[in-house]
Amino acid sequence: MNSVRVNWQLKAILPVGFVLLAGLLLFTLATLSFRDPERHAVLIVAGAGAVAICAVSIVALAYVIQRPMVELQEKIGQVSEGNLNVAVGFSRRNDEIGDLGRNFNHMMQQLRESREEIELLHRTQMSRAEHLATLGELAAGLAHEIRNPLAGIAGVIEIIGRDLPSTSPARAVVKDVRLEIAQINRILTDLLETARPHPPQICRSNLNTTVEHAVMLARQQVLSKPIKIELQQAPDLPEVEHDSDQIHQVLLNLLLNAVQAIEGAGTVRVEIGSRDDCATVLVSDTGRGIPPLNLSNIFRPFYTTKGNGTGLGLSLARRIVEEHHGRIEVSSVVGKGSKFDVVLPFHMTTAEIAAS
Repeated sequence: MNSVRVNWQLKAILPVGFVLLAGLLLFTLATLSFRDPERHAVLIVAGAGAVAICAVSIVALAYVIQRPMVELQEKIGQVSEGNLNVAVGFSRRNDEIGDLGRNFNHMMQQLRESREEIELLHRTQMSRAEHLATLGELAAGLAHEIRNPLAGIAGVIEIIGRDLPSTSPARAVVKDVRLEIAQINRILTDLLETARPHPPQICRSNLNTTVEHAVMLARQQVLSKPIKIELQQAPDLPEVEHDSDQIHQVLLNLLLNAVQAIEGAGTVRVEIGSRDDCATVLVSDTGRGIPPLNLSNIFRPFYTTKGNGTGLGLSLARRIVEEHHGRIEVSSVVGKGSKFDVVLPFHMTTAEIAAS
């Protein structure tokens, strides 16, 4: 049942009205008791006093409450139009109305500071985006220029390797050169993927299948190692709108990182589930863990703690997941292992798919 809304002015005036009514009643009684002079004088004085109190109360209410409320309404109207450089003048009062004014002014100061921080962050992000776009163009051009002569070097090394006698000690050097060429080629591939990302091809498909393919490839990498990769699927999971190739790339990168984090025997566990209308893929390992100082930097491009890493894998993985309007959550304990939780929405709006 809806309660009746009563204006505050009416609530404040009602007691004054009762006093005025009492004064008028006393004045009426004084008129009726004209024959009794003493009683007549007392009633007239009482009635006049009640009317005077009523008048003073109305004036006091208008000055003490009505004027600040009108000013506050005007300032709120200016705020709604986007003007945050406002303040009320009654904040200097030493009463509850003054407390209200001081709280309002403090709130406006916080809003102005927040807007300045947002504008500064926006300018910083725009500058960073322009900087990254320039670096991306430069990286793509460099990768193209390096890859062509690198292919020629690789061809020459193959010819030299075939012509060398089987007993030649130079064969070991040729093998090392091949490995270095492969490393450079992998770095260039990751660099091109980062500089010129392909938009995801979103379609609704079974996330269990995507994860299973990544786990299958990762298991091939640990056949000669005492590492187990366990998979817990979610058969009842609804289909998820995603680019299976790109999400496969993300999960394979997380799995290989988990394998490389384990020294000796260990376990990598993959769990598929759902949370808050999103599908989740949790990749956890029993490896060495990530120090807290490094944890905040692992998604930065070219940041790596591995001697032969490019530092682009996790950066690329996060970009892919964010283009799916998801997120990657990470936690780690040194000496106990790490957990990477990939969160993907089941459905994306048409606008989100177009923006991807």
